This record gives sequence, structure tokens and C-alpha cells, in this order.
Amino acid sequence: MKKLIKCVFACALLAAFVWCGTIIADRQRLNEELIRLHVVANSDSAEDQELKLQVRDAVITSLRQALADVQDTEQAKEYLQENLPKLQELANRTLDAAGSAQRAVVTLCREGFPTRQYDTFSLPAGIYEALRVTIGDGAGKNWWCVVFPSLCVPQTSQGFSDTAAGAGFPDALSGALTGEEPYQIRFYLLDKLGELEKILAG
Repeated sequence: MKKLIKCVFACALLAAFVWCGTIIADRQRLNEELIRLHVVANSDSAEDQELKLQVRDAVITSLRQALADVQDTEQAKEYLQENLPKLQELANRTLDAAGSAQRAVVTLCREGFPTRQYDTFSLPAGIYEALRVTIGDGAGKNWWCVVFPSLCVPQTSQGFSDTAAGAGFPDALSGALTGEEPYQIRFYLLDKLGELEKILAG
């Protein structure tokens, strides 16, 4: 009987280690395979917030076309790094067209993000690669989305799942991000791991 109990305990412990390993792998996948878009307004005034949205739309439209045939994150990073001047020029042309004298600065960097709830999915806190567009003083409210794989456009949960599957995300990770009940604990742990990363990086 004691041998049976020890065997059951050992199997349960092994299963727990494997499960924790998959969560850590999912956290790593989020860190390495997502590129966020982070647009920061000059201020919280209505005018500056509207400018932020205009710049956002221009950048998203450009990147949706440019990254449509890109197959992996490294290619996407290379494209973004090479085209930072063009993206900055696009942002500034958009500001000019709106009659604003503000200037935008576009960079590719790693940033800490809080937990973010979107219409059809959520992203846990953590440190992500980000295309950051800072307008003027960058003292206003932010706007975030995922530029690669392309999740900036509002989608149904199924549309998100299809895009995530195309990017190689396992069902359990997609289910955690879309809030499916069986995976809610998984999302909680992914979020806590991300918060720990931010603390350690800070």
C-alpha cells in the first residue's frame, strides 16, 4: 500500500512539474514571439488623444500590409528595425496633415507592460518587444496592441484563436488569452510570472 501511495505521489509530482514547465514555456513564447505596438500621446487633452489615434491608424495600416507575408518574429523585428526612419516619417506626416507641430519618435525596444484586457482576448503582464511611438512629450495616455502576429484589429475570439494558431501558439495558451474557463488558472500564473519579470528587470 505504501508503495502504491509513493507511486501515485511521484506521478502527481511529475505531472505538476510538466504542467509548470508548459506554463514557463508559454511565458517564454509570449516574451519572444509577440511584438507590441505602444503609442503614447503628448498629453491627455482631447486634441492630443485624437492625434494619437490618427498616428496609430496610419502605423497599423502600413504595418498590416508590410508584415502580411512575414513568417516569423525575427523577420518582423528585422523589418521594423530597418524601417524605423520610414515609420517615424509616416507618424510625423500624419501629425503634419492634422496641423500639429508635435514630433513623433519611433523606437524598437523591450518594455514592461501591465495586464491588458482587449475586446476578445487578454495579455498578461510582462516584458515584451515593442514598437514604441512617442508623440511630443509622451505624457499622455497610452494605446497598446499586438502588431505581430497582427492582432491590432478587433476580432472575434475565433479570429484571435485562428491568428494565434497560425503563429504556433498551442491551444492551451490561446485558451488562456481568450479567457476560456479551463485555462483561467493558467492565465493567472502567466500574469504573475510576467509581473515577477517586471520586478526583477526593474
